[in-house]
Formats: sequence, C-alpha cells, structure tokens
Amino acid sequence: MLKVAVPNKGALSEAAALMLGEAGYRQRRNAKDLVTVDADNQVEFFYLRPRDIAIYVGEGTLDVGITGRDLLLDSGAKADEAMALGFGESTFRFAAPAGTLSSERELAGRRIATSYPGIVRAHLSTLGVEADVVRLDGAVETSIRLGVADAIADVVETGTTLRQAGLEVFGDPILSSEAVVITRHEGDEPEGFAVFRRRLESVLVARTYVMMDYDIRVDRVEEAVRLTPGIESPTVSPLHREGWVAVRSMVPRDTAQRVMDDLYAIGARGILVTDILSCRI
Repeated sequence: MLKVAVPNKGALSEAAALMLGEAGYRQRRNAKDLVTVDADNQVEFFYLRPRDIAIYVGEGTLDVGITGRDLLLDSGAKADEAMALGFGESTFRFAAPAGTLSSERELAGRRIATSYPGIVRAHLSTLGVEADVVRLDGAVETSIRLGVADAIADVVETGTTLRQAGLEVFGDPILSSEAVVITRHEGDEPEGFAVFRRRLESVLVARTYVMMDYDIRVDRVEEAVRLTPGIESPTVSPLHREGWVAVRSMVPRDTAQRVMDDLYAIGARGILVTDILSCRI
C-alpha cells in the first residue's frame, strides 16, 4: 500500500481531507483517528503534525506527504516537492515595530524571533547578513514587547495581527508558501504514486475549469470556438434545428462569466455552465 502522511490538524488539515475525498479516497470520520486504511484504493493514510510530515517522508518511513512548503524547507528533511495543491497560501516576511527597520540589511547583529529558523537562517545567508535567530514555537508577535527579539519572521496573511501588535512588514517576502505533495529525495517513485498524483491533478483541473454548453449558428461557430477553445478542442454537434450546432467546451472558471457575455453577444443561446467533479487530461 502507498503510505501517505496527512496533516492531523490546523489550517491544512481540513482542506487536505476535502481534496483527498474529492479524489475518491476514504478519509477518517473521527478527528482522533491516527490511521485510515483505504483498501479499495491501496492507500494508507497517517494523520501527523504538519511540521513532522517532511521528516517521516524524508527518512523513508512514509512514501508521500501533504504539508506546507514552508514546513518542508524549514525541516531540512531529504524530501522534495512533487506538486503544489493550490490551498493554504501564505507569505513569509520580516516585521518590526513600526518605523524602526526598513530593509533586511538592517537586521545585521539583531535578534530575530521565528518559528521557522531553518528558512530564516538560509535566507539571511543568501543576503550575507549575520543575525541571532531565536526559535519560538508560536506567538512570535509578542517576543519584541517581551524583549526577546528586535524583529520577527512569520507567516503573514492579512497583516491584522501584526498591526495589532504595533508591527509592520519590511523588505521583500522571504517565501511564498502553499500546501504541497512531497516525496523522498532519493530512491524510486513509490508504487502507486503515479495514480495518487494523477487523481489530485484531476481535482485541481476540476476546480479550475467549468463545462460550458451553448447553441450557436453554424456561420458563427469559428468565432465562438475562438472564445472557447477548450483543453484540446471543443465538441461540436449538429442540432435538429437546421443551421445550428451545440458546442461543449471546458472554460477557465474565473473567466466563465465574461465568456458567457461574449458568446451571447455573437448570437449564442442556451448557454449553460456546470461544475466538473473530476477529470483526466
């Protein structure tokens, strides 16, 4: 069986379980369950702390893992990112009391509190900046007020928490992170991983595209197809009504409404948009 590590809690857990469910995999029913066996699909899921997943995969104890890119890089584990999953997006940045620091170079000789010391040390090394990196497991925003650090490096989403603590970001983003699938750095591809990856890719495509159907006069088909080229080519079928055809095509979800407006403007009628549950490209 393919052994897959899944976040047991936190921001990544629910989204990962949802995606795996959409991919046809059985998931745990009780949040306290540590292992779920999906015998039909030959996959065994292990629910672990997101921060530990890269270690287990890197050591070869488990075949595949779902974790954050930031956690993978910070771990130093012998594991590689195999694919991005499109959820759990975050940005990792430096922050300090408002008006005190304006560039990363000014961090030289200062104390930086973070829950991701591996990422921070690597980033500072690329800049040629020497600083004292202080590891904290959480709530790094209060470290400056408590006199533990001069600046922090942390995940920034809206920035509200930082502003409430009297902090502001500075310098360029250290890292853009999201949920990723990881595999061991060395060795052959785990048996069953190709199917696992293809299923997750199908979910990503299904979330990105919608299926669009519409009727159009034959003399406007080429114009309509330019608006809805599809993945390879749209399906065009004759209608009982002479001089008209039905067109079916996959369209990017974020442009669907605009495409519908454009199709209607050139005479398309009966325009329907439906969700795609899954697909193989």
